[in-house]
This record gives sequence, structure tokens and C-alpha cells, in this order.
Amino acid sequence: MSSHYTLADLVLRFGGTVQGDAQTQVSQIASLLQADEQELSFLTNEKLRGQLASSRAAAFILAPNMADATDKPRIISANPYAYFARVSALFNPPPESEPGIGPGAIVHPTAQLGADVRIASNAVIERDVVIGEGARVGAGAVIGAGTVIGNQALIYANVTIYHRCVIGDRVILHSGCVIGSDGFGLALEAGRWIKIPQIGRVVIGDDVEIGANTTVDRGALDDTLIHDGVKLDNLIQIAHNVHIGAHTAIAACAGIAGSAHIGAHCTLGGASMIFGHIEIADHVNISTNTLITKSLPKAGTYTSATPFVEHSVWLKNSVHMRHLDSMAKRLRALEKKLEAQEKD
Repeated sequence: MSSHYTLADLVLRFGGTVQGDAQTQVSQIASLLQADEQELSFLTNEKLRGQLASSRAAAFILAPNMADATDKPRIISANPYAYFARVSALFNPPPESEPGIGPGAIVHPTAQLGADVRIASNAVIERDVVIGEGARVGAGAVIGAGTVIGNQALIYANVTIYHRCVIGDRVILHSGCVIGSDGFGLALEAGRWIKIPQIGRVVIGDDVEIGANTTVDRGALDDTLIHDGVKLDNLIQIAHNVHIGAHTAIAACAGIAGSAHIGAHCTLGGASMIFGHIEIADHVNISTNTLITKSLPKAGTYTSATPFVEHSVWLKNSVHMRHLDSMAKRLRALEKKLEAQEKD
């Protein structure tokens, strides 16, 4: 059950200002349409302003330009969405796990566990693992030999971390993700593939979150690096020797090929694809379904995905696409003829 907080309590914790009764109590956060008289709601899209009047919420989080949109108590914040995120985290902390080591868990005698580490049933902690204070390891998780996990890390059930990886403080790894698996390193000899041992590590900074069933391959020689504050959605493939800069966010089903370097504060849309051995500058935004085949040295937004059309229209357009080169040549020839006529 969520605790009750007054608006004054929340402002004391997170800043902002209160308009209306600062002693209004709220116990949870909810959408405008679903909130009840005990809940706090928020508005970030001015197009939904009309929903304030019909919302039953006890109070709202609003931007300064909408401070007068309601007479109900409200917290005024320059960034209502971020404020909502912080309040929601306060009301909805991660579920508590059982203290100590659960039944069936295997912890190697050489492993070092910090204070208040909790390891759930059937987890496996291999030799020379170091786990920081307050970390949580879920049921069935496997932590490979020599791995270091930071303080307050949250490793959900059935996560696999291979040997010698480094996981920072307050990292969250969701179920099914795999950290440190071998990169796709192969050499061709006489028509057959020879496996190249992947001897690097995966090194993950602080405050990183990695979604369910996302994979991060270890480096072939040097390390794969995920810097502080990176957020990775579900079902992403990060190949060997990739570097992802601080506070970059990547949506589901993206794929990043080996040795690509992505800058800080970037965003990659869902199903975007990044070629290997290229560099992407800081503050680059890549749209969903976009294929990046060369380095992007300048900040900005890049898009290659074409909008969908009816299949019959697509068939006609695809025919024209096949003839673009010959059409361009004919166009250039016509331009030359026109230039010649204008000179005569």
C-alpha cells in the first residue's frame, strides 16, 4: 500500500511550488481519466487541457503556462513529466526481496557479498564475484566468475552475466537480458569459419537500465562500454566493442553492429540499425526504422524510413525506383539540351 504524502511533502523532496491547499494528501499517481480523489495526476500535453475539468484527481502536476487551468491544488514544475517520474518512483519502489540467500542458491566460497545483499532462490554466484552493498539478485540469475556488481544494483530473475563483466552502481538488469556473451567474431579459412575468442569484457557504468531480453556482447579484444545513465529498451542487440555514451536512450529492437561508437545524450528509435565501425556524435536523434550506414559527425535528427502506403501504390512506386538511375541520366541529358538551346 502506498504511503500518503501532502503536496508540501512532495515539494520539499522534489522542488516546484504549490498553488492551492499544500496540505492536500495523495497516495498514488494516475492518469487524468483514471485518477480518483486520493491520487495525483499530471498534464504534459496542452491538447489534453480540457480533461482537467472532468478529472477526479485530488491534485495535479502542471507546467507554469497551465498554472491557471484549474482551481484544484496543483504543483507547478518546469518539467511535469520528469516530476511525475520522480513522484511515481516514490510511490512505487521495486518489490522487496527476502533478506539473505534463498533456498537452492549457490554462492561460491570466494565470492564477496556486501552488506544487505539479497540473493533469491536458485541463483548461481560463481568464483571471485564481488557484489556491492544492497544489491539484489533475482531467482535463477547467473553471475559469471570474476564479475563485479556495484552497490544497489537490481538484477532481476533469469539474467545471465558472463565472466569478468563490470556492472556499476544502481544498475537495473531486467529478466532475460544477457551481458557478456561472445561477439560474432569469425575468420574465414578454406571455406570454413574459425571462431575468434572474445577476450574483452562488458563494462557498464552507474545508473544504467537494460531491458528484458536485450543482449550486450563482450569485446573481441577491447571492452564493450556502456557509460553512465544509458537506458536500453527490450530486445536490443549490442555487438562487441560497441561504445555507448552517457545518458543515451535506445528503443526496442534496435541493432548496433560491432565497434560502432555512439555519443552521449543520443536517442535511437525502435528498430533502428547502426552499421559497425562508425562514429555517431553527441546529441544525435535517429528516427525509428532508420538505417545508419556511415558516421554522423554532427548533432541533429536523421531519418531514412519511408512512410507506409497501400500495397498497390507501393508496387507502382517500386517499379519507378528501379528506373531512377536511367531517369536521372535522361534528365541530365535533357538539361544539357535545354542549356544548349538557350545559348543558341
